[in-house]
Amino acid sequence: MTDILMPRLSDTMEEGVISSWQKQPGDEVAVGDVIVDIETDKAVMEYEAYEAGVLEKILVGEGESAAIGAPIAVVTPVGAKAPATTAPVATSTVAPAPVPAAAPAPPPAAQATEVKAPAVPSPAAALPAPRNATSRPPSSPLARRLARDHGIDLATLNGTGPGGRIIRVDIEAAIRAGAPAPALAAAAPTVPPTSPTSPTSPARAPVDDPDVEAVPLNRFRKVAARRLIESKREAPHFYLNREVDADALLDFRATLNAALAPSKVSVNDLVVKAVATALREHPAVNVSYTEENLLFHKRVHIGVAVAVEDGLVVPVVRDADGKSVSQIGQETRELAGRAREGRLSAREMSGGTFSVSNLGMFGVGSFAAVINPPEAAILAVGAVRDEPVVRDGQVVPGKRMAVTLSVDHRACDGATAARFLARLAELLQNPLLIVA
Repeated sequence: MTDILMPRLSDTMEEGVISSWQKQPGDEVAVGDVIVDIETDKAVMEYEAYEAGVLEKILVGEGESAAIGAPIAVVTPVGAKAPATTAPVATSTVAPAPVPAAAPAPPPAAQATEVKAPAVPSPAAALPAPRNATSRPPSSPLARRLARDHGIDLATLNGTGPGGRIIRVDIEAAIRAGAPAPALAAAAPTVPPTSPTSPTSPARAPVDDPDVEAVPLNRFRKVAARRLIESKREAPHFYLNREVDADALLDFRATLNAALAPSKVSVNDLVVKAVATALREHPAVNVSYTEENLLFHKRVHIGVAVAVEDGLVVPVVRDADGKSVSQIGQETRELAGRAREGRLSAREMSGGTFSVSNLGMFGVGSFAAVINPPEAAILAVGAVRDEPVVRDGQVVPGKRMAVTLSVDHRACDGATAARFLARLAELLQNPLLIVA
C-alpha cells in the first residue's frame, strides 16, 4: 500500500482542505489521473496520481483539513487484496452525515453493504455522497466547491466552459436563479445560548444584531490576514513615491497594439517588463531576507497580483526580464484566467522575487501595498491621470501615473531602493529602453 500525503502546493501552505475527491474507494487510478482537489491558502488545485493502482481508502473527507505530509488516502497496486478494515474506514471518512450519537453502530459487514446501496439524496447535505468520479460532469475545482457550498447539483447544469465544462459563472448563474443554499450554511451564524462567549465579545455582536449578516471567513481570507499581519509586524516597511510622465508610455503601447493586432498589451504588461529590466540592473532589490543571510536571486520572477472571488492571488511570471512585452501580456492573461477559475498550479504561484500590484483600472490614484514575503519589495501602480504638466517652460496637458515602492528595510536601504525606482521611472518614461 502507498499513502497519499497532503502535498505542499504553495510556498506559504501549512495545511490543505479537501475540496472534492475525484476518485472513490475501489476506483482504479492511472498515473496522471486527478485524484483530489485540494484547497490551499491561495487556490483550489488538482492533485494528480504519481503511481498507478486502486484507491483503497480515503482518510480525510471533503471539507476536512490535514497538515502537510499527513496521509489523506491509501492506494494499493491493482489486484492487491484490500485489508479487511478498508470499507468501514472509507465509509467513516466520506459519508456526508454523521450517525446520531444515540443510534447503535452497525457491525462492519452492515456498513460495507450500506455503502453499496443507492444513496438517498439529501438537499441539506454539506458533503456529497460517495459516487463514482466518472458520473460527475466536467467542472472546474472552483465550480465544484461553489456548488457544494450552495447545495447545487452539477448534473442539473449545462457548462459554458471549453467542452461543456462547468465553470464559476455557471454556478453563479444557478445561484442567481434561486438555487437553495444548504441548511448547514444558513445555520452557521447561530450561537448556542449556552455559549461561554461574553455578551460584550465582538464575536457575538454580528450574530445578535439583526441588521448585520455574519459571513464566516473563507480559508483565503484567514491565511491572507495572518500573512499580512506577519509581513507588517516582521518586515519594517518604508515607502518611496514617484510621479511618472506616462505620455510616452501610452504612445508606445498604442504603437505596439497596432503592430500586434489583434493581440494587445496593457499598461501593466509594460510596467512588469520595466520592473524586470530594472531588477536585472539593480540586483540588490531582487533579494530576500533571512535571519542568517541576504539571498540574492539570480533570476527575475515577477508576481502579478490578481483579484479573485475569494481574495487575492499572486501568480508568477518567471524570467520576466528575458521575455518580450507581448509574451508577458499573454502569460499574464492566461495566469489571471486560471487564477479566477482556481486552476493555478503550485509552481505558478511560488518562487516570486518581486511583486507588482496595479489598482489603476479601478481609478485608484495611488496606494501603498504590503510586501509579499519572502520578497523584499512590491510596487503599487495607480491610474494614469490627465494633469497639467510643465514642458519647455509651458503648461500643457499631460498624462501622469503614480508608483509607490514598498521595501523591507532589513533587506534594502533607502538609497538602493531610490536608485532602483529612479531607473524604473526612466524606463517607463522612455519605453523604447524596455525592448532595447
